[in-house]
Amino acid sequence: MSYPKEITLPIDGMTCASCVGRVDRALAALEGVSDLSVNLATENARLRVDGPERISKIIETVSALGYPPRTAKADFTVEAMSCASCVGRVDKALAAVPGVIDVNVNLASETATVVYVEGLVTTSDLIEASGAAGYPAKIATAHSGDDRVARKEQEAHALSRRVILAAILALPVFLIEMGGHMIPAVHMLIETTIGQQTSWLLQFVLTTVVLIGPGRTFYTKGFPALFRGAPDMNSLVAVGTGAAYLYSVVATFLPSVLPDTLRAVYFEAAAVIVVLILLGRFLEARAKGRTGAAIQKLLGLQARTARVMRDGESIEIDIDALVQGDIVIVRPGERIAVDGVVTEGSSHVDESMLTGEPIPAEKAVGDPVTGGTVNGAGSLHFRATRVGADTTLAQIIRMVEEAQGAKLPIQGLVDRITLWFVPAVMAIATATVLVWLVVGPDPALTMALIAGVSVLIIACPCAMGLATPTSIMVGTGRAAEMGVLFRKGDALQQLGTVDVVALDKTGTVTEGRPALTDLVLAEGCDRETTLAKIAAVEALSEHPVADAIVRAARAEGAPSLDAEGFQSVTGYGVRAVVNGATVLVGADRYMTREDVDISALAHEETQIASKGRTALYAAIDGRLAAVIGVADPVKPASRAAIAALHEKGFSVAMITGDKRETAEAIARETGIDHVVAGVLPDGKVAALDALREGGKRIAFVGDGINDAPALAHADVGIAIGTGTDVAIESADVVLMSGDLRGVVNAFEVSRRTMRNIRQNLFWAFAYNVALIPVAAGVLYPAFGLLLSPILAAGAMALSSVFVLTNALRLRSIAPAMDEQRAVPKARAAATPAPAE
Repeated sequence: MSYPKEITLPIDGMTCASCVGRVDRALAALEGVSDLSVNLATENARLRVDGPERISKIIETVSALGYPPRTAKADFTVEAMSCASCVGRVDKALAAVPGVIDVNVNLASETATVVYVEGLVTTSDLIEASGAAGYPAKIATAHSGDDRVARKEQEAHALSRRVILAAILALPVFLIEMGGHMIPAVHMLIETTIGQQTSWLLQFVLTTVVLIGPGRTFYTKGFPALFRGAPDMNSLVAVGTGAAYLYSVVATFLPSVLPDTLRAVYFEAAAVIVVLILLGRFLEARAKGRTGAAIQKLLGLQARTARVMRDGESIEIDIDALVQGDIVIVRPGERIAVDGVVTEGSSHVDESMLTGEPIPAEKAVGDPVTGGTVNGAGSLHFRATRVGADTTLAQIIRMVEEAQGAKLPIQGLVDRITLWFVPAVMAIATATVLVWLVVGPDPALTMALIAGVSVLIIACPCAMGLATPTSIMVGTGRAAEMGVLFRKGDALQQLGTVDVVALDKTGTVTEGRPALTDLVLAEGCDRETTLAKIAAVEALSEHPVADAIVRAARAEGAPSLDAEGFQSVTGYGVRAVVNGATVLVGADRYMTREDVDISALAHEETQIASKGRTALYAAIDGRLAAVIGVADPVKPASRAAIAALHEKGFSVAMITGDKRETAEAIARETGIDHVVAGVLPDGKVAALDALREGGKRIAFVGDGINDAPALAHADVGIAIGTGTDVAIESADVVLMSGDLRGVVNAFEVSRRTMRNIRQNLFWAFAYNVALIPVAAGVLYPAFGLLLSPILAAGAMALSSVFVLTNALRLRSIAPAMDEQRAVPKARAAATPAPAE
């Protein structure tokens, strides 16, 4: 790409000529920028730059001004990554493309996610950059999860054939050479039959076939990477086995070059090392395939076809052909194809695969159904409301994939270390050979070769690179099966730092479907007329309390009235005009703001609130008409879940807009430690800041639109999955179960996964710290021990397999709470059964 070069930078946020002026002045002041033109209509800036290094400064400048460039995100599958060093090189190659903002490369899933500026970068540029670094890439498709598992199965199958062939060829080499060293009778048999030279020739032939056949990939990938100055794991194996092989070739065919004391062959080391590393990669490929088991299960929930009504007839079509509005027919026992609303019939639907709830949910006309769930004995017709990528199941799969591909903060240090690890190992191996040659005992060259090859072979950046991502993949996948979705993978680590769990009340601690319990009328007001007017206003509100009032009015047979000019005053109440009268419904602060005297019913309001009920006032034409009591029952699992959080050492707070009397009654019932009541929606953020005093970290759990700012502001935002889309989009973790059991399970998954990651990292780093010096020969002066390259290869292969196997243990995580009885597992066994 030649420079100077003209580029077009798409810019967001410019709304007027002043914005254009600010962008123009800022960019014009940058060095290397010329021919600048900022256009408000097209929302872009055209400019000429004298080099690619200017682009990052340009992006940084406009972003700092508050006019960030428009970005796009692309996911790629990346081939040929075998260790953490590969990850670092792919990351570096992609990040070097001018216009790339963020890169996340994952060894376990063999993917890369890139955020880049639209127009400056294309996916072709990124594919080319990855390929130039030696790692072919392609755009990830919607079926990449399927493709990945199939690819891993094919890779494992191909590796199994290579392992078997290599083992068959290497076994005679090993038996001839090592048998001759260890068993004198075998050595004598070889000498008296084929002779030593012939045995070496036979080993040469068999080892050569192993290296150029099953082991070819180590050399075709390792040496090019080495020559590019970017050695990887293949390079270590190629150099180590190559050195042993070439030394043996010289000893076999040019014996005069070496003194008699140094004439020895190490064909068996080269051959067996290849076998062991291939075996390790075979086991690794099989384990990697299993890390994506959760995605496979979720993909398996998707129906392939659906029966729909078209032109009055029932026909079966491919699920991709479904459109919004289609009437879908679900027969007994069938899987529901997409999300929708029931229009005809009734049944019970098993939603356990999504929510973790074991009891089928009853469905009738007007109820929502979710794609991927299984219909029971009844027949249903429903109208499709979400299809394709918009369905709940598709969004869940997308969330899990994004979480599995996340890079935790703990991974940053690992990446920085592993990028330089292989060059450092090669330097250590070189130093080891030189030290042995200078100060080693005879035969120094042989000892130097053994030690140098052992250092090269035993070093294992594979384990380092797999330690974090494999645990994340398995942990978040298991969490999804339990109904806990990590929208952001780093929430796994953040949950482990939380001190206080703050809960919204309505729909989180309580059912969120309250019922009218009290209607105390002011003097001179008629119940039927007053309730009808209040219900007419509340019918236009989406608040759960409004729904309770409307349902009560219908149940009492109150006349249905129309309301006009409806207004909702967030945090206060609602108002509208009904039959010419202005009706206000809301909290005491709303009445005070509107100069309505509430003293006549203030005592009744206090009494209602003290019972844990939500108390509201109603006024008609500026005169107090009634005080309303609405009870929102506590969810059955809330008390047990809060007790389980206490057992885990968390303090539990509740933040609510309700009056303090109501909130404290709920807190007493559920065991909540701290109550923040009477909070307006924008005050929840301030309440979280107050709870943070003393450096505490907060997890906030909520479900409503007014919870979105608090979910985003908390250290970890946890959304109840039955809540609104806005709340879910603002959260880090989404609970499909709809109650607080999911919170306990989220903390359990976080704790177990982070412990697993720390175990893996300890093993990966401790392994190298301990065994590289042993391979170099530090134990030889004191104990006469020098590690065999064959043992080094076995240990290297086992280290990666250990990390993967340890991560796979996370598939056995059990929910922290019993799903049917909603009590902590530890207490479930001790709780006596109720009397018959």
